[in-house]
Amino acid sequence: MPPNPNSDFLGDLLEQLQVHLVDCDYTRCTPEWRELDYVPSHNKLYLIDSGEGWLKIDGKEYFPVAGQLAHMPAHVRQSFSALDSRAPYAKHWCHFTATLAGADLFQWVDIPAVIDIPPERMAPLAARFRELIVLHRDPGYLARIREKAVLLELVAAFLAEVGPQLRIVPGRSGEIERMRRIEAFIDERLADAITLDQLARHVHLHPNYLVRYFNKHFAMPPLKYLSRKRMQKAKSLLGSSDLSVKEIAELVGYPDTNHFAKVFRREASCSPKEYRLRAGRTRT
Repeated sequence: MPPNPNSDFLGDLLEQLQVHLVDCDYTRCTPEWRELDYVPSHNKLYLIDSGEGWLKIDGKEYFPVAGQLAHMPAHVRQSFSALDSRAPYAKHWCHFTATLAGADLFQWVDIPAVIDIPPERMAPLAARFRELIVLHRDPGYLARIREKAVLLELVAAFLAEVGPQLRIVPGRSGEIERMRRIEAFIDERLADAITLDQLARHVHLHPNYLVRYFNKHFAMPPLKYLSRKRMQKAKSLLGSSDLSVKEIAELVGYPDTNHFAKVFRREASCSPKEYRLRAGRTRT
């Protein structure tokens, strides 16, 4: 599968994804399965096992069949119904929320409403749904953690099936461009002493608003984000280059190697030398 051209940006964005399971089950629908013109506050995934039916999402009609996964997004007008004289659906399903940067995940990414699941991946995907159902019925507190983990796996599997078809929503293009400019400005100046005022001027925002912007879209203040980007670059260089720790520290904006080591340990829970040894390199 070819890489998605937005993969780097989406990776940074998805780091702050928060999911919550509303409900899930396996259902054999009745001929009365029907609801028209409503706007849910949650997303819905239907893994079709058998049967036929009709969906209408944002004015477009779909007729998913066995072997397909349908997504009905939150905050979008939709309808569904069984079909006359046709066997209604048997399906795994889940209702959930998925939020990041102040909006639903699917208000950021534009994906097909219905996708084909290759036959060899239907059974593993159905097993994930069954695991989610079991956990959702378990009243234990640890089940809530495991439930969230399995739901994240399902969302990841869904996005993986979409693959290169996954696109940024056109209406978000201006926001995305600003976020990319911020990332590019920081990435190009990791070795420099970047100030909040410099970054704010670059994206034409007041420094106070920039702090609020970062907290909303990156879930952290600007200087913490800068530090994290520096540590990500340092990890990459420690694992892939023969540069010394001192050289790497300078490349990511830390002329004082001891200060770099303290910040790195706080981020990675180990020293730069220990991290390098784990990566199979020995240069110090």
